[in-house]
Amino acid sequence: MPDLKETISNEVSRRKTFAIISHPDAGKTTLTEKLLLYGGAIRLAGSVKSRKANKHAVSDWMEIEKQRGISVTSSVLQFTYNDYCINILDTPGHQDFSEDTYRTLVAADSAVMLIDGAKGVEAQTIKLFHVCKMRGIPIFTFVNKMDRASKDPFELMEEIENVLGIRSYPMNWPIGTDGDFKGVYNRSKAQIELFDGGNHGQTTVSSTVGSVNDKIFSDLLGEHYYNRLCEEIELLDLAGDEFDKKKIMNGELTPIFFGSAMTNFGVQPFLEEFLRLAPKPGFKKSSIGDIDPESDKFSGFIFKIQANMNPTHRDRIAFLRICSGKFTKGMSVCHVRTKKEIRLAQPTQFMAQERTIVEEAYPGDIIGLFDPGIFNIGDTLSEGNPNLKFENIPIFPAEHFARVTASDSMKRKQFQKGIMQLSEEGAIQTFKQIDIGIEALIVGAVGALQFEVLEYRLKYEYGVDIKIQHLPYKYARWIVGNNIDPRKLNLTSSTMIVEDSENRHALLFENEWSIKWAEERNRDISLVDIATSFE
Repeated sequence: MPDLKETISNEVSRRKTFAIISHPDAGKTTLTEKLLLYGGAIRLAGSVKSRKANKHAVSDWMEIEKQRGISVTSSVLQFTYNDYCINILDTPGHQDFSEDTYRTLVAADSAVMLIDGAKGVEAQTIKLFHVCKMRGIPIFTFVNKMDRASKDPFELMEEIENVLGIRSYPMNWPIGTDGDFKGVYNRSKAQIELFDGGNHGQTTVSSTVGSVNDKIFSDLLGEHYYNRLCEEIELLDLAGDEFDKKKIMNGELTPIFFGSAMTNFGVQPFLEEFLRLAPKPGFKKSSIGDIDPESDKFSGFIFKIQANMNPTHRDRIAFLRICSGKFTKGMSVCHVRTKKEIRLAQPTQFMAQERTIVEEAYPGDIIGLFDPGIFNIGDTLSEGNPNLKFENIPIFPAEHFARVTASDSMKRKQFQKGIMQLSEEGAIQTFKQIDIGIEALIVGAVGALQFEVLEYRLKYEYGVDIKIQHLPYKYARWIVGNNIDPRKLNLTSSTMIVEDSENRHALLFENEWSIKWAEERNRDISLVDIATSFE
């Protein structure tokens, strides 16, 4: 029987944990579905917006997501394929929920960047790409919607290089364009793969595979497409970048795949190549040095908290990324922030809202822990070392502010509970004006759409109707300094003095000019835009 070290090592080498990032509507949730379909996790895939299939996507479990056809929270899905254990972090594409995405990327070992073949590189993709780049993780590119009118593939490659500043290497090449997508050419195998079937993308597709020199393909494709493909292959080999795995791992070169998630064309070739190339869980930086995933001591960190995943139970789930060792159900670990020993009794794994109790899990896995209110985002859990602390997870400054009150004052308790739980998820930040009681709270959000989600979730999960009064503020700055009474500061009349949920003083400003005014006239303080930067 293999010993613990050997077991952990074997399990780590099977794991692939990655996030899918894209601009809204590039087809991210659809691609996630199709990967699950090929992994045998679901028999029938439901695309987010398919006229022919009236199923909702597995990863969109919240009612508002089903109504709008957008994902507003990150979901975690696990399945196996060819003996690999795959953890997909599906992230919201909409920019109003980008904070959730940024945090999720901390838990991923690589990223799949999804690009709409017709639109190319879009604004939100650029933002998310830079976060991945900052973290130095490998980025794989899937150019989607090749079954529709799309840009020239050479043009797309050039755009990726010019806009994102990363070189690219096409792993395959599309055959047929502008709604006549027939298949792909696999460069490493020098093979053509033609697709057919797929039942509008609900079932896996069959394909015809063979050598590019095989006469049958000239007949199947027609002379025009076949000759064009041969020319493009030649051009790629002459002028394109070399394949370099080291550069891919350092995030300097992105492998590109072409396909259509909606029809399943090219999804399986992408999945197989991705699993071959993507990194297994690696070392993680911590306060005591880099943590080896194959260490026999368990450690991990909380990167996301989600309230009411099961509305009937009113529960809170903390998502834990395992970084080292072996996790077993019921084990006791040190909650590093509080220095308390806690028992992890009911760990779960997810297929969207389908959950199973986890008996054991390994580095790279994401598990959900029942949270009675003890976890914060960024908390480290460790076996045996109370000093081990993983890197801080960034909190992004809010850009939209509103005064929020309960419409019915009798429901004050539910209102406070709902606001508190949703702010602990990290979806909103809460502030209160000093010296004014807590009947009205000021809520800060990264995107305006978050107020709609807040209103919806308070109504349906906590039974509270709210009034939202939008405020003109655009910036929050925390005050750093010794024994500062914010009331005595020299500020513009429009600046608001508030406290955050940790009772730290902050200022809300309408414009950058007011920030400059405050900094110039109060030399004994400094103002920071991210609260964690002075902890």
